[in-house]
Amino acid sequence: MIHSVMIFNQLGKPRLLKFYEEIDTATQQAIFRDIYGVISKRPDNLCKFVDGSQSVVGTGHRIIYRRYATLFFVFVVDQSESELGIYDLIQVFVEALDRAFENVSELDVIFNFDQVHYILSEIVTAGMVSEVNLTEISRAVNEAKKLAKPPNESSRLGLGSFRRGFT
Repeated sequence: MIHSVMIFNQLGKPRLLKFYEEIDTATQQAIFRDIYGVISKRPDNLCKFVDGSQSVVGTGHRIIYRRYATLFFVFVVDQSESELGIYDLIQVFVEALDRAFENVSELDVIFNFDQVHYILSEIVTAGMVSEVNLTEISRAVNEAKKLAKPPNESSRLGLGSFRRGFT
């Protein structure tokens, strides 16, 4: 099971924190600080899988991460998940973000957090992987974008239409 998904920058500023189990905010922040402390000190040439026994996450959990430019993408999983499968899932998540934002950057993640959460929810639901096909993920995101678009300006009742009616 996937216990949490995190995106943060090199300075330790969280850009997305998603936990799939009930944890109070103070514990979430402690877990985030601990994971950032472990990952930020690791040289780039080391393995991207960290046992939970080295952090507050605890034994029985693994931290799997990838770094893209200035962002770290981190998944905390239990022993039943395949490390390479989750490592590939991070790649799928980043490619889905790339398709949605066309060369995703940290600013895209900051200013479009609702869309980032939607893409993540298409891939991971309740801590379980639900979709890895990029075509299906992109189709669902595009359909959601179509539904979220506001109606044409001419069909909306604005303040100008009220003024015209009263003169």
